[in-house]
Amino acid sequence: EIEGLTRAGRRALALGDAREAVGCFRKALLLSRGTASPRLRRVCAFNLGAAYVETGKPKKGLEFLLQSQPSEEESGEHLGDLYFNIGAAHEGLRDFPKALEYFGKAARQDRAAQAGSQAGTRVQMGCCYLGMREPARAARCFLDAARTYAAAASPEAAAVALSRASGSMLQSRRFRAAEIAGVLAQCRSLCESIPDPALRGKLYHDIGVGYSQIHIFSLAAESFEQALALCGGEPDRRREAALLQNLGAAHNALHSFGTALGWHRRAAALHSALGNRRAQGQCFGNLAYACSQLGNHEAAAENYLHALQAFRDSGDVQGQWQACEGLGAACFHLGDPQKAIGHYKEAL
Repeated sequence: EIEGLTRAGRRALALGDAREAVGCFRKALLLSRGTASPRLRRVCAFNLGAAYVETGKPKKGLEFLLQSQPSEEESGEHLGDLYFNIGAAHEGLRDFPKALEYFGKAARQDRAAQAGSQAGTRVQMGCCYLGMREPARAARCFLDAARTYAAAASPEAAAVALSRASGSMLQSRRFRAAEIAGVLAQCRSLCESIPDPALRGKLYHDIGVGYSQIHIFSLAAESFEQALALCGGEPDRRREAALLQNLGAAHNALHSFGTALGWHRRAAALHSALGNRRAQGQCFGNLAYACSQLGNHEAAAENYLHALQAFRDSGDVQGQWQACEGLGAACFHLGDPQKAIGHYKEAL
């Protein structure tokens, strides 16, 4: 009966039904307490503890995981899995130093284990360092994980690790732009072999954001367009709106203002349909800037007014200031210095 419940619990976990798994493992543990096998009780406690961690109950999970530790005279089977789950429980409790201690133990146990297990441990360590606000160390963990995943022929996992590494590198400000660009290029090349369009689209979006932050706008625009081509269905509408907005901003930065206009208009319309007034205001501001650079100051003034109203509606004070400043410049170019002064005063 215990074996049947354990199989049912593992099957439920594999199907993503962690609550059902907890129920099965809890029954198995209760039954194991009536047996004469300490090892069986430990296995059942481990299964229940790991399932609790997976359901977002790390405190309860840790309680059972600690019960599953072997005594000093007993051989420690599957210690790597145990240490990993104890680490995950401490991470869930935001006790990052303790989590790192156990993830380190898991890594030492897993030296002879599968590469995926080692890489997964490095990813969790990277997450802990991010929690401790040490993005440089997090980046190195993610890079280590990416190398291990690539060696194990797991392009999806390697690309995700590289994406997280580039984000951490940007956050830390300790890496040169060339180093970050190299990681983004590796991630981009792996994307071509990822069959899941949703994951590929998300990665191309993140790559585009990374290139934008290191001011390689041509590659940012290419990446955003690749991501946009993979957007489909209602759940992706917000991502689609963000991609359209980012594409417009990238083309503004490339001074291809004529091309940017179409992206700005599409982004503003979609943000309006989604009810995101602040983002819509940003799109109007970007559209107004593109118009002003093309010498169409009347259209610039009109779009700055739209931006100002959207920022007022969403309570974005900085956005209001920028829109007023833009309006002042547009009015000045239209030969209305009095209006320009009024908008500049409003910005002040």
